[in-house]
Amino acid sequence: MKITVMLGGASAERDVSLASGARVVNALRAQGHAVTPLDPALGVLSEAAFTELVHDAMKREPPTLEQLRRLEKSQLSPILTTLPAVREADIVFLALHGGQGEDGTLQAMLNAAQVRYTGSGHLASALAMDKDLSKTLFRSAGVTTADWLMAPATEEQVDAALGWPVIVKPSKQGSTVGLAKVDDPAGLAAAVQEAFLYDDEVIIERFIAGRELTVGILGDDALPVGEIIPRHELYDYECKYTAGMAEEKFPAKLTSLQRSTIQEQARRAFRALKLDGYARIDFRMLKDGTFYCLEANTLPGMTELSLIPQAAAAAGISFPALCERIVQLALRTKGGRT
Repeated sequence: MKITVMLGGASAERDVSLASGARVVNALRAQGHAVTPLDPALGVLSEAAFTELVHDAMKREPPTLEQLRRLEKSQLSPILTTLPAVREADIVFLALHGGQGEDGTLQAMLNAAQVRYTGSGHLASALAMDKDLSKTLFRSAGVTTADWLMAPATEEQVDAALGWPVIVKPSKQGSTVGLAKVDDPAGLAAAVQEAFLYDDEVIIERFIAGRELTVGILGDDALPVGEIIPRHELYDYECKYTAGMAEEKFPAKLTSLQRSTIQEQARRAFRALKLDGYARIDFRMLKDGTFYCLEANTLPGMTELSLIPQAAAAAGISFPALCERIVQLALRTKGGRT
């Protein structure tokens, strides 16, 4: 098949996307497909440009806001779906993270252009990206999630509704960009101000102390549960994308009841947001065994350190086979999403 892999873009998760996309390009080529890499911020990449761009793509910190503003000015959004690499592709594999690549904007454009693509549709993508809406839908589906408020909220309101500590983060962002743990009222204003740099909505959420767990969904299957043990207090950007900064265990050490419970919670979250194809659902587990759903990732990372490839490997699915499964799931959805 002719497959175009979209990677990079102009979101704060650009570097992660470049690393994800490079692996996907190579895996799909190993499966025998004709693969074209395309960066929405730069256009179709020559082999030389692709090699240069993805070489050592991951940094210890995300791109600066100034770097992102420059990339946003060069984005090809208005003409993206008119490019032959998009219109003539049998399918577009979305290896983008955050921003317009994951919030439903690009998915809606591809729908309008009748271009098939991997992952969830535009509505589901938008719902999952908006943490306020997604948490509301989780609760309606019987999925436990931490109490929250939307900023602005006074220190008194946070104290009464949530207590301390809390997590402050952009409502529509990923990879813990702009996220902070606030232990007392004195740190709230600065954390909210920092989060507003990355989004026009900020969520303040009760901090759940417990084990960090994740469940990948692939088609109708819940993959083996994973546990993440970061070297920092939080599973932050550096821990996620720097080798040796976190320990990932697949499968996680759980009882059979705990395993089946969290996998069912993940399936419910997946259905509540109308997700499709594949996703990753993240949780915290209290000492008493209660699971709290943190969020859903509709285009989860595919880097060497990312969690859904590790979960797939624990299920006996190689990375090239995982990418092939994602493509086939998209093609089987009503003949391919259009």
